[in-house]
Amino acid sequence: MPNYRPLASPGRSFTWQHWDGTPSSRVDLRWENEGWTAELRLERDDATVALRLSAQWRIQQMLLFRDMEEADLWLATDGKGHWGEMNGAHRTELDGALDIDFVNTPFTNSVITHRLPLHVGHTADIQVITIDIETLAVEKVPHRYTRTGMHTWTYTSLAAGTDVEVTVDEHGFVIDETNVFRRAD
Repeated sequence: MPNYRPLASPGRSFTWQHWDGTPSSRVDLRWENEGWTAELRLERDDATVALRLSAQWRIQQMLLFRDMEEADLWLATDGKGHWGEMNGAHRTELDGALDIDFVNTPFTNSVITHRLPLHVGHTADIQVITIDIETLAVEKVPHRYTRTGMHTWTYTSLAAGTDVEVTVDEHGFVIDETNVFRRAD
């Protein structure tokens, strides 16, 4: 059972700003080869991320570009929580994670809430990969996602002990993360 109304196959673009009004991120989504491609621009980090997503909103690949034509970081998964780099190196410290979260955008949380088939009142504890764009440090951290209403969620960083209240649209994309992000389009 899908959580939200599906996007039209040509795709869609979304833009967010930080709560103070400064630009946060923009994503351009397009359907191609039986899955979604997301081109994500992270304004504060001056970086671009390409995400390849399955039709079920599972991340398959992530390429991070900072200031070069070639990707600074490339990760791919088998969809079962095993991650590797472009050179074939298995990243065992990331095993068990299915999702990636970037700090300066709510888009990656939208991917997670699309993937999680939670009913209102239900919670899922998951492992999420976080990436420090400046240092390229990659870490697996525990997060909790609770669906509090048809269009509301609470995200909890179990490592930091912080909660964020979130409202999403009919397609499941973040409208606002209270005191953090709001949609600009």
